[in-house]
Amino acid sequence: MTSPAFQTARQQGRLAPLKFEHAVLRTTELAPMVEWYLEVLQAEVSFSNSSIAFLCYDEQNHRLALVVRPGTTARDPSSAGLDHLAFTYADLSELVTTYERLQASGIAPTRCMNHGSSMSLYYADPDGNQIELKVDSFDTCEQQHAWMRSEAFAQNPVGTPFDIDELATQLKAGVPAHHLIGRPGD
Repeated sequence: MTSPAFQTARQQGRLAPLKFEHAVLRTTELAPMVEWYLEVLQAEVSFSNSSIAFLCYDEQNHRLALVVRPGTTARDPSSAGLDHLAFTYADLSELVTTYERLQASGIAPTRCMNHGSSMSLYYADPDGNQIELKVDSFDTCEQQHAWMRSEAFAQNPVGTPFDIDELATQLKAGVPAHHLIGRPGD
């Protein structure tokens, strides 16, 4: 529930969508993409044939679809378009556990960023699309929005890299998650 300090677009009287429903990625190789997303997201296949797969991991019948279309070619990594999709975990322990599971499967992050508002691990799928696995640093929407409007965020909206192995070691050693989340010095 949101407090009076933060209101969604709908609460402000704008006819905005209720939620973001799903994303569809076009690919040249369906099977490797399906396997990768099943592993990374711990998803299930809702439906699949030789040209499309619908994947789910929550109450929605699919959050991600992968489709092969005739004439599709590999995307130039420097071309304009969608940069990444982001998926949020409940807490830092879940994010670290997911990192370790993926690492054991040979899937390593391409970068780890402390955005201040989140701790994020970025991965590249077999087609080179980026996905972000993250945990929020703040407990409320108000805190998240205040951070986005802060001078600290304005000075560095991208964030700072961090060592996920060091973070995992500290978490397992008993350092409370709230000491590990957030940018150093903030």
